[in-house]
This record gives sequence, C-alpha cells and structure tokens, in this order.
Amino acid sequence: MFREDYSLILDFMPTGYSTSFKKEPVAQAMGDSFFTLLELITKEGVSLRLRDRVYIGPEVREHVNSVRGRLDYNDLTTTAKNELPGAIEQVIRANEQKYIDFYNKAGAVTVRQHTLEMLPNVGKKHLMAILEAREKKPFESFVDVKERVKLLPDPVKLLTDRIIEELKGTTKNHLFARPPQREDFDRRY
Repeated sequence: MFREDYSLILDFMPTGYSTSFKKEPVAQAMGDSFFTLLELITKEGVSLRLRDRVYIGPEVREHVNSVRGRLDYNDLTTTAKNELPGAIEQVIRANEQKYIDFYNKAGAVTVRQHTLEMLPNVGKKHLMAILEAREKKPFESFVDVKERVKLLPDPVKLLTDRIIEELKGTTKNHLFARPPQREDFDRRY
C-alpha cells in the first residue's frame, strides 16, 4: 500500500555513520511517492550525490543493496534535515498536477474545519479566497494559484511545510506523507 519504488538521496555516507563500528556505505533517503524516510545500504564503490533519484523497488537495483528500514525525522542527519525541504519541493513540482488537484478538490473535514486549513498559515481568509477562485475556474498550475489568490503564500512552500510537519509527527492527520511508524511495529518500509 505504501511501498516506495524510488527515493531521493538526502545524505550519503560512504563509510557509514561516524558512530557505527560497521563501516558500510549508508544513505538516508526519502521515498518519492509517500515521502517515507528510509535508510539504505548502498553497494560498494557506488557514489551518490544529494537528491539523486535511485531505484529501491523489488527488481534488480543498480545502486542499493538493501533498504535497512524506515527512519523517524529525528534520526536524520543534519545534512538530511537540511536537504529535506528541497527534496520535497522537487517531488511536488515533478507531480504538479497531483498537488494542483489537491487545491482544486480538497473538501471539509468537519463542519468547522476544511482540509485546506490544515496547511500552515492558511486561515479562514485564505480558505475563502481559494474556494472562491477555484469555484470560478479550477486551478491549472502553481503559478495560477499564486496569481489568483493574491494573499496566499507560495502554494508549493505551504505543501512542503505541511509534509515536513507530517514527517516530524506533529500533526494528527496525514494528507500527503506516510504516517510515522508506531513503536509496536517493526521498521519495514
């Protein structure tokens, strides 16, 4: 259901973690479908750059030996945490229509709250402006959202910030990212 086939490299350590006794090449990565944070064991001699997109699915892998498991946000290295917003934005921009559809189709969660209000810094005024604009004509791109909803901050940044909140585990509902692992489950991705 939440299986990732490709991931973006957030950090690559050719000799592993500095605190680890075992010296094997390790990468921290983010799945590009469900934003799952993962730890990868890469093949010897492989060199990866930040934000390289690598195959991690069930077929033959060119760069990765194995997926060790899921990571929590707090397990990420400083480099990975710094790289995360740019990687999320890269995925959002590569799948623009999917996220424009979110702006066009998001509905009410309860009588008092709309899904769009779950985005950081979107209150009732922004909500009403988005709903009025999309009622006149569905949004076609992020540029269209930005032009037609004047006071709204960058729509890509709103999505990125929301996904980071979800990855940190600070939100109750998950709109985009795979929910953080529960402690009573194993670390399989």
